Amino acid sequence: MHTGSPLLPLSHELDSFASPEAFDPGLQDFLHQASDLLCHWLAGASGRPPLPSVRRQPDIAPGPIGADSRQLLTDLQQVMEGAFQPSHPGALAHLDPPPLTASIAAELICAGMNNNLLAEELSPGLSDLERQLCRWFALRLGLPDSGGGVLASGGTLSNLMGLLVARDRLPEQQRQEGVVICSADAHVSLLKATRVMGLRGDGLQRLPVDDDGCMAPEALEQALRDLQEQGRSCIAVVATAGTTVRGAVDPLTAMAAICRGHNVWLHVDAAIGGVFALAGTTTALMDGIALADSITLNPQKLLGITKASSLLLLRDPSLLRATFSTGLPYMDTAVGDHHGGEAGLQGTRPAEILKLWLGLRQLGEAGIEQLLQAALDRRNSVCRRLDAERLDVLSGTLHLLAFRPRGIHGSEADLWCETTRRALLQQGFMLSRPHHGQGRCLKAVFGNPHTSEEHLARLSTLINALVDR
Repeated sequence: MHTGSPLLPLSHELDSFASPEAFDPGLQDFLHQASDLLCHWLAGASGRPPLPSVRRQPDIAPGPIGADSRQLLTDLQQVMEGAFQPSHPGALAHLDPPPLTASIAAELICAGMNNNLLAEELSPGLSDLERQLCRWFALRLGLPDSGGGVLASGGTLSNLMGLLVARDRLPEQQRQEGVVICSADAHVSLLKATRVMGLRGDGLQRLPVDDDGCMAPEALEQALRDLQEQGRSCIAVVATAGTTVRGAVDPLTAMAAICRGHNVWLHVDAAIGGVFALAGTTTALMDGIALADSITLNPQKLLGITKASSLLLLRDPSLLRATFSTGLPYMDTAVGDHHGGEAGLQGTRPAEILKLWLGLRQLGEAGIEQLLQAALDRRNSVCRRLDAERLDVLSGTLHLLAFRPRGIHGSEADLWCETTRRALLQQGFMLSRPHHGQGRCLKAVFGNPHTSEEHLARLSTLINALVDR
């Protein structure tokens, strides 16, 4: 298997560090060839399976002397040959779309600049860019003019930081006994968060979902009353705007009203669905999100921003500093409101804002809207084609869809999903096999812009033919 362009001789020697005094032709040659490898890898995506069946293991440890340019490129190529290929039109298993071309370039520039969002003096322009872009996102989601936030390396960290800010609102003596409430289908990162926060074993309470996969407001009201009777505080209610398996959206407006009535923090985990609030044609899918106190949003999951790209947005971003600021006595005073390292858990951070900003600039308003609507259209196209009499289709309002044959559960469902996934992989379609309810199901995510109507028709025909196998 060969995925890259032929390696050409390099005209110049590659130094370990680029010269600060003169243009470095060795670096230029090396980056050109590395870019060629990447471009050929992307261009050959359709000709290889999305998940490689064979993966050679490269040498792990450094050699006794440093590798030369050709060896480094050969090593890179070998790793790429064994990698998952999100650009394959049949890559529909997870929330991992192909990367935007501008975001790829920004990632390279980010690495070359090697700025650090820990402090302003280590990233002067980029620190301000992050503050301004977070404010833009907050405004687009309907938060007040004072809204803002911070970037983080993934939604798990964004959720944790949001809950830590919420916990800090409680009197100190109530924090360890506090409870976080979410739905049964909420993301597993919330369990990680409550463990890190040191809450009791029942510190995360999951409420049942209705037939549409959403939290019932009546159940939330009762859960808050029960906590009050027990003398325990609710740290936060977490509404999910896009569950991981079926893309369900909790009733945000109703939940916000209940939280206001009980003076409880509402955090919305909108890692999957939040971006739909950015476009006029899809913003209704996120009705009520503007009522949240904090929001997790992941542009990496649909907009093609290279990983990782997650934001934590707050109605009052000053609460981030109140929770996380320790002072940075080894840094000069910030010119702006604060140093980046005082606005979240992370200290040293790469300038991930660059790939988000440049990617959005590349898309523009029209491109963002087209990406979002096309993802919904692909989901709807497959929904119409699947045999609903023989398949139990689980789908919310977003671009995810899960299914399994009607009437099978447990080990029977597990076996069908395993054999069907394998059969689909042989035809170039990669779906995932999550556990949901009483057994496994197959899940497709329709955020891949390379998946055409022809692909969707063929996938639907294959699934319908495999129902009875």
